[in-house]
Amino acid sequence: MAESMLGLKRSHRCTEVTTADAGKEVTVMGWVQKSRNKGGIIFVDLRDRSGILQIIFEESECGAESFAKAERLRSEFVVAVTGVVESRAGGVNENLATGAIEVRAKSLRILSESETPPFPIEENSKTKEELRLKYRYLDLRRPDLQKNIKVRSQVATLTRAFLAEEGFLEIETPTMIKSTPEGARDYLVPSRVHPGSFYALPQSPQLYKQLLMCSGYDRYFQLARCYRDEDLRADRQPEFTQIDMELSFVDVDDVLNVNERLLKKLFKEICNYDLSLPITRLTWREAMDRFGSDKPDMRFGMELTNVSDVVKDTEFVVFKGALEQGGSVRGINAEGQGAMPRKKIDALVEYAKGFGAKGLAYLAIGEDGTYKCSFAKFMTEEELKTLAAAMGGKPGDLLLFAADRDKVVFDVLGNLRLELARQLELLKKDDFKFLWVTEFPLLEYSEEQGRFTAMHHPFTMPMDEDWAMIDTDPGAVRAKAYDIVLNGTELGGGSVRIHQADIQSKMLEVLGFTKEQAQEQFGFLLDAFKFGVPPHAGLAYGLDRVVMLMVGADSIRDVMAFPKVKDASCLMSEAPAPVDPKQLEELRIGISKENE
Repeated sequence: MAESMLGLKRSHRCTEVTTADAGKEVTVMGWVQKSRNKGGIIFVDLRDRSGILQIIFEESECGAESFAKAERLRSEFVVAVTGVVESRAGGVNENLATGAIEVRAKSLRILSESETPPFPIEENSKTKEELRLKYRYLDLRRPDLQKNIKVRSQVATLTRAFLAEEGFLEIETPTMIKSTPEGARDYLVPSRVHPGSFYALPQSPQLYKQLLMCSGYDRYFQLARCYRDEDLRADRQPEFTQIDMELSFVDVDDVLNVNERLLKKLFKEICNYDLSLPITRLTWREAMDRFGSDKPDMRFGMELTNVSDVVKDTEFVVFKGALEQGGSVRGINAEGQGAMPRKKIDALVEYAKGFGAKGLAYLAIGEDGTYKCSFAKFMTEEELKTLAAAMGGKPGDLLLFAADRDKVVFDVLGNLRLELARQLELLKKDDFKFLWVTEFPLLEYSEEQGRFTAMHHPFTMPMDEDWAMIDTDPGAVRAKAYDIVLNGTELGGGSVRIHQADIQSKMLEVLGFTKEQAQEQFGFLLDAFKFGVPPHAGLAYGLDRVVMLMVGADSIRDVMAFPKVKDASCLMSEAPAPVDPKQLEELRIGISKENE
């Protein structure tokens, strides 16, 4: 039977009990992690958010009633124990923060009983994620997840303190807004008061934070909830949190400077990692040419090399065809992998095909300097030697080549270098390599839509020296945009915003908006821009991604209290779910059923 806490007061959390308390009486409360009855003496590991403390029950010390209760204890019972702290008789347990002491119980109250949990409440659980997410309230009791949630809270607190010291004001923006285009799908909220009309949940506070700059607030931030109806993966969720900020009267360097100092503080306080400033910067073009990615992992080399000029006269049809179609031939050097078995090379070829490659060409250099090559019959020994030299190849290396349109080549080799790094165990989670990627293209051409779309959003400022090309070569115009990347993951991004009405109008025109459409979609922002807009810029981090990398988790689900699975459903609460027909009737919404 569960008992009352009447008259009881917890004196310590489990790990607050130390050797300094030896001989003192304490009262601790928590969950039973494990109970071991050794016949006449019972050892109980008591767990709370702070950690584990060992309790000893002997009938001569705690009395027959409490000892009888202790015999009933099993995992996840909630108990209160009063006892005396003493040094551990069996030697120090180095694996516990409280390993030097234990509490000899004087009394026990069972505050709540528990059924047998569907999985063990233990660190690094091997239980399938689906089961753990169904019982997330139990999963969240695990020490490793509690640590992650604690780190998340610390990051939020430190961020707020740092930005407040830097003169930022924390300002909330609306959760129900007007739906605007040029992003992921919106989550829509029907209005009862305005039948047939809908709010959208914000994909980001972008327009509102720009309006706050128009309103003269100079420096804004918030930990903003954002919502995007898009396909999920390890670092995406339908709802997530941004560390969102905007600054007035600044340019690129100002934004990067304050954020470098924020990152330095966070990683020092949380990870005890000394981030060297300034953070390395690469232009988007250089990042693509060297790594095949706009979010390159800098923890290892294996950079791309453009060998188009070296092979331009080859008769190898794969290389020749790619160059004739305006593409390129590029390669990576997997140093020391020249003896890789053909079966593993074939597996890499199949992996590359998943990113659009028609195949992979390879050149393996033996330790004796001989070549084993998939295209040897199309090139002379001298030509192969020249190609190997261009790749920095030496005995024992494996050279892998992709030939196609640049976009395909970058995608293939950018992902292939990551796969090789995983296989070669080059990716250490506590090796933090930061990078700014700058000067993104302003626009990218969508084959599907048959027009240019904004690479970031329609309010991104172009590079001053490129703006003259907006009509003649819009794809060549660079943006004052920047992403912060850590270990191959984009932590966040931002840009300098357009604040001149003529540039903004032209930008919307290039994106295919008529004046009427622009006014309909963004009228409130465009109207505000008529009344003196300061130059402004901003940046937003994915808080979940930052914490995920800090704690070495593989998914942002491991740093969120109640995440959703890949189909955006919650296994615990069973959301989304049908609603009462009366609610739909009030909203004047009908549900169309799929044809069976």
